[in-house]
Amino acid sequence: MGKILGFKEFGRQTHQYDAVEKRVKNYSEFLLPLSKEQVQDQGARCMECGTPFCHPNCPLNNLIPDWNDLVYKGRWEDALQSLWSTNNFPEFTGRICPAPCEAGCVLGIISPPVAIKSIEYSIIEEAWKNGFIKPVPPAKRSGKKVAVIGSGPSGLAAADQLNKAGHAVTVYERASRIGGLLRYGIPDFKLDKKVIDRRVKLMEDEGVKFVANANIGVNIPAKKILEESDAVVMACGATIPRDLPIPGRNLKGIRFAMEFLGQSNMRVAGDKIPAGDDITVKGKHVVVIGGGDTGSDCVGTSIRQGAASVTQIELLPKPPEGRTVETAWPVYPGPRMFSTSSSQAEGCARDWSILSKEFIDDGKGNVAGIKAVRLEWEGMKFKELPGTELTLKADAVFLAMGFLYTDPASIVKELGVELDQRGNVKTGADYQSSVKKVFSAGDCHTGQSLVVSAIAEGRECAREVDKFLSGGESLLPSRNRSFYTLK
Repeated sequence: MGKILGFKEFGRQTHQYDAVEKRVKNYSEFLLPLSKEQVQDQGARCMECGTPFCHPNCPLNNLIPDWNDLVYKGRWEDALQSLWSTNNFPEFTGRICPAPCEAGCVLGIISPPVAIKSIEYSIIEEAWKNGFIKPVPPAKRSGKKVAVIGSGPSGLAAADQLNKAGHAVTVYERASRIGGLLRYGIPDFKLDKKVIDRRVKLMEDEGVKFVANANIGVNIPAKKILEESDAVVMACGATIPRDLPIPGRNLKGIRFAMEFLGQSNMRVAGDKIPAGDDITVKGKHVVVIGGGDTGSDCVGTSIRQGAASVTQIELLPKPPEGRTVETAWPVYPGPRMFSTSSSQAEGCARDWSILSKEFIDDGKGNVAGIKAVRLEWEGMKFKELPGTELTLKADAVFLAMGFLYTDPASIVKELGVELDQRGNVKTGADYQSSVKKVFSAGDCHTGQSLVVSAIAEGRECAREVDKFLSGGESLLPSRNRSFYTLK
């Protein structure tokens, strides 16, 4: 374990942030890393419990007590191998994962939990800094070809694992740059795109091929990809957003959150914005409908663009400040417990139990506000409260109410894969769809979820694809096995 009674000697310490007035002036990451010594102290707090609930709380089943102990002992390269044995991309999760592992930390019952996410971030960044990470192409190739459709977290994870197994992997991305949700859905101030680029470069050096501007089923026939491949992995994401079909929905200035975030990221990257479709909010009063992470990202982006005001509203009631019976340890409370994101802390008005009723027209076809009413919740049902009608000023409205399912057109339609009742790609336990040799992973398979869950999906799917290609056996790890051997 870490240091005996280290959890009593050291308090919890996590990465801090640049001051608000400094960080909102640009789109750079604003996280202030801990020193190596501080991280080792945090590793010393781990009790290496008999039953480490942090482990099953992580969708990847990360071997958290193991690498906490190795960090405490200063064995950083070994800590990397332990971390990497279950997580292909700790540089992503170390930045943007909500850390369900920490919710299950046994120390958290009586004290602030171990700073697992901060330790994870430090391990991978120390590894890049010290040259521990180098291309390791597979020693032997299988002669099998795999096409991965989508370069988000699940697609990248599946590609990385299948390449390790020796298959020739090509990743197809419909956008002009690789990264999917990581590239276009998450602002640069949370995930610098150079972090994606260096990982993609490593995968290329190990043999993975990437093809951008490849919208399979649109500008490249899906059946052609299927014919040329021994297996196809659909990792297309859940791309159909939840809409708000109330009066005035057709007014200008009302956009889906991902349209706004994706375009902002393109602008930061220096990419060309489509003519006549420039979504900017400088000097505007912004209302974000939806209280989750995507809504929060709209808040931070709007503030950096110079919005006059930003308001975020949520249909559901305000969650409790602490754990309840429903979110008792070791349950990950997620949105069921009140929290404030770094973007919300930058200057955002927040309100809950608000039902939007109508968008207001400024007389010229532009949105000027929202008519709404307050709600009273009784369990999972609500009723409108008479006399609580209100109007929110809004020159720009972003709909951030989640995603429903994958796009039923293009590749889904052309290949004829069966969908489940929720509109996701239906598969068996082996991740194979109704079409032979076509597999599915990530949000297009499960519906909208966390990045860490998408990585886990990609890894599990890759194992099943490898078994399919090799005739029933795979050396790729399940969620409870390690691919690497520690020194």
